[in-house]
Amino acid sequence: MVLLRDGDRVLRTYAQIADLVAWSVGEGDLIEQYVSEFLSRLTARRAPFGGISLDRPIVMGVVNVTPDSFSDGGRYFGAAEAIAHGVSLLEAGADIIDVGGESTRPGATPVAPEEEIARIEPVIRSLAERGARVSVDTRHAAVMEAAAAAGASIINDVTGLEGDPGSLRVASALGLSVVVMHMQGDPRSMQTAPSYRFAPLDIYDYLEERVSACLAAGIQLGNICVDPGIGFGKTVAHNVQVLSLIGVLHGIGSAVLLGASRKSFIAGLSDGATADKRLSGSVSAALVGAAQGVQIFRVHDVSDTRQALATWFAAR
Repeated sequence: MVLLRDGDRVLRTYAQIADLVAWSVGEGDLIEQYVSEFLSRLTARRAPFGGISLDRPIVMGVVNVTPDSFSDGGRYFGAAEAIAHGVSLLEAGADIIDVGGESTRPGATPVAPEEEIARIEPVIRSLAERGARVSVDTRHAAVMEAAAAAGASIINDVTGLEGDPGSLRVASALGLSVVVMHMQGDPRSMQTAPSYRFAPLDIYDYLEERVSACLAAGIQLGNICVDPGIGFGKTVAHNVQVLSLIGVLHGIGSAVLLGASRKSFIAGLSDGATADKRLSGSVSAALVGAAQGVQIFRVHDVSDTRQALATWFAAR
C-alpha cells in the first residue's frame, strides 16, 4: 500500500516496489531521493535493541508500581509484590520487564520524581540483579538517571523524550536504548476531544521528528524504538486506524513497539469489558501488529501473548 497526503486528503493505492521506484524517477530528483531513502529505511535489517535480537517478536512485560494503574488497580504497588510479579513475568517468557512508578492512564495525577524513584528503584535493582533486561517507564530525567544506576538498560518515555527539558540530554549521556512514544496532550487531558488530520501519518511525522532529535543528540538509530501510543490522546477510531497501518512506521528506520494490551479501545469495539477481561482483544491486536512486522510488544499477559506470537511466527 502507498499513502499519499494531498492537503487534508489521504490517497491510497497499491503498487509493486519496482513500479513505485519507476514512478518516483519520473517525478523529479526530490521525489526519487525521498522514495529511495524511504525504501532503504523500510527494508534495512534492524540492529538488536537493548541487547536483544529482533529476529523474532520480543515481549515486554508490564510491572506497574503504582496505586492507580488502569490495568491492575495497584495490585503491585508494594516493592515485594512488584518484584514477585516481575519474576513471574520472566518465568512466563518476558524478554524485557518494563517498570513504571507513575500512572499515565487518562486523567492520572502527576507524581513527583522523588516519589517515582522511591517506588521503582528497589524493584529495578532486584530484577536487574536477577539478570533481567529492565526498561523504565518514565518521563522524568532524574528518574531515568536513578533507574540506570539501579540497572535499567532501556528508557521508555510516553512523551517522546520531550516532557522534561533534560530528558534528551540525559538519555544520550546514559547511552541506553530508548522508546519514544506519541501522545497528544498529557495524561490529564489527552482524551478530551483528540483530533488528527489522518492519525497514522500525523503520528509518523511526529515520531520521525523525535527520532531526528534523538540522532542529533547523539543517540544511535539502533538504540531507538518508536511507539505510536495506542490509547494516548486517541479515540477508538484513531486507535483502530493507527493499528491497521502501524507498519508505515518502519519507514522511520527504527524498531517499532506496540502497546495495545488491555487498552480501553478494545472494550469500545466489543462489549465494554473491564481491563482484566480484554485478553482476547489484546492478543488479537498483537497479531495485527506482528503481521505488519512490529518487533516489540508491551503486554500484561506475557504467557498468552508469547504463545500466540510463537504460533503465528511458526506458521507464517
